[in-house]
Amino acid sequence: MKSFFNKNVKIALTVIVSLCLLYWGIEFLKGINLFKPANFYIAKFDRVDGIVEATPISLNGFQVGQVREIKFDYQTNKISVMMAMNRDLKIPVGSSVAITSGLLGGSSMSLTLADGNAYYKVGDEIPTVIPQGIMGKVETEVMPEIGKILPRVDSIVGSVNTLVGDPALVAAIARLDGITAELARSSHQLNVLLISLNQSVPGVMRNVNGITSNLTGTTSNLNQFSTTLKDLPLDSTMAQVNATIANLNALSQQLNNPNSSLGMLLRDKQLYTNATNAVATLDSLLADIKKNPKRYINVKVF
Repeated sequence: MKSFFNKNVKIALTVIVSLCLLYWGIEFLKGINLFKPANFYIAKFDRVDGIVEATPISLNGFQVGQVREIKFDYQTNKISVMMAMNRDLKIPVGSSVAITSGLLGGSSMSLTLADGNAYYKVGDEIPTVIPQGIMGKVETEVMPEIGKILPRVDSIVGSVNTLVGDPALVAAIARLDGITAELARSSHQLNVLLISLNQSVPGVMRNVNGITSNLTGTTSNLNQFSTTLKDLPLDSTMAQVNATIANLNALSQQLNNPNSSLGMLLRDKQLYTNATNAVATLDSLLADIKKNPKRYINVKVF
């Protein structure tokens, strides 16, 4: 017994155990748990960009397995991927495996289960599909639309360049600058006017109050005048005025009547001539008296 566990055997056992621990440690660091039971399946791809050992395999976003080994089949030019799947997972016939690429460049594998009661056996090959990634959708859907839009963009850019290079646009912008400056000055003047109005409003209101007071006094005077007019004997005064107007009318009728005394007196030319001659004679007599007073006035002194 002592001869079997000699120094060399102990060293060999130590090396073997160390190598096993090293292998287990390396696999564990890769994310592979050698002590966790799993079912192995095979999937073959034309390309496995970004897929390495320990790449997770997800089902509806949940990890159900991982890549255990990747080999290249030189006979079929396919890449064989050994997948370690959870033993509790049953894969129905018709399911598929695909490689998906993330936005940041990472890749993973996704499992899509089919409906059915028949299941793949451990070690069977699961069909693979090539999903159309984001870049594929860009190439097939976005790029054709961009190709249609580019000619329109070129024409729009040409039109914009023509418009920008037009001297009329520069002149219009200059006029807009002038208009903006005028608006700024008008706004400043309006502010000054509003300030002056705010300062003069109290005086105006005082003047309005004074005018209102004057109107109130004038209204009172008008009321007193109206009362005075009511107290005046307007009826008797109007009767006297009417009587005076009637007398004037009668006098006017007599003057207009050639047969009346006043009418005959006004229309008698001989009377007018005699009166004129009498006045003339009186004037000459007064003039002679002034010239020769002794002829008419005798003064005797006793």
